[in-house]
Amino acid sequence: MRRKKVWLLAIGGGLGVLSLFVALLVVGTYVTAAGLFGVGGGAVSLAKGAVPAAYQQLIEKWGNKCKALNPAVLAAQINQESGWNPKARSPANAQGIAQFIPGTWATHGVDANGDGRKNVLDPEDAIPSAAMYDCKLAKYVKDAPGNVTDNMLAAYNAGPYAVIKYAGVPPYSETKNYVATIRKMAESFTAPTGRLNPTKAGAGAISFAQSKLGTPYLWGGNGTPEQGGRFDCSGLTKAAYRTVGVTLPRVANDQYNAGPHPKRSELLPGDLVFFASDLTNSRSIHHVGIYVGGGKMINAPYTGAKIRYDPIDTPDYFGATRPSAK
Repeated sequence: MRRKKVWLLAIGGGLGVLSLFVALLVVGTYVTAAGLFGVGGGAVSLAKGAVPAAYQQLIEKWGNKCKALNPAVLAAQINQESGWNPKARSPANAQGIAQFIPGTWATHGVDANGDGRKNVLDPEDAIPSAAMYDCKLAKYVKDAPGNVTDNMLAAYNAGPYAVIKYAGVPPYSETKNYVATIRKMAESFTAPTGRLNPTKAGAGAISFAQSKLGTPYLWGGNGTPEQGGRFDCSGLTKAAYRTVGVTLPRVANDQYNAGPHPKRSELLPGDLVFFASDLTNSRSIHHVGIYVGGGKMINAPYTGAKIRYDPIDTPDYFGATRPSAK
């Protein structure tokens, strides 16, 4: 809780053939895809594995506490606050998975699991308390102009009086960034209800990654001159998307939250593909690559290897994300 706290491949065949295949696939995709895919509507449900399995039922239940809230928005807030760490503590003494400061917890914390104690370090109390606090804020600012969820998030960050004073999201850069961040992240926690729009940025990201084929892997590599232009897996994907104006987080399990999640059958060139040790928990993601079509990706695999094409259909395949500049 931010300002509101104050308020109380090893591939058979030559690479040239595959590169030609990728180029044709990318061109064909982006020439035709704009008229083929759309975004469906419907109730919000959580994307596969986006929320750690231990907390999924809590998020689904309490994320529907009021009309201004939904499970994806609540999940995005918890992810932003603590990264799903129930023992998190901040320098400002914010505590627990929802990062309540003591004064706010004293007023708004609840004993949701009925064990006789409202415990800020117990997600069974803290997640419901965060949802109930959201809904109280939404009620306080219900008459302010603008989107009710945006106003609720702004009140969460800056306090309801600021939202009322400015008749909507106040002109504080921190608050505006907080609202935008949660709204965008919520998209990645939402299970798609229809085909996802492709992005032209994916073709540019592939082009960059192809230019790095054969480059040795470097743990922590960002491709700087000091590092000899070498990358690790998420350093490569971040750099590739940076060339087309899309900013990604640095590490793979955070990059999973950089956009909506196409199904395996809906993958398009440029989608990020992820691999995890626990297929129910996105926080266990350990690897990322850029999908190029044909069941293949470009990736920086591991120390001792070089940037190359690899298959994506392995036992630890977790899912995919379609980054966007929005």
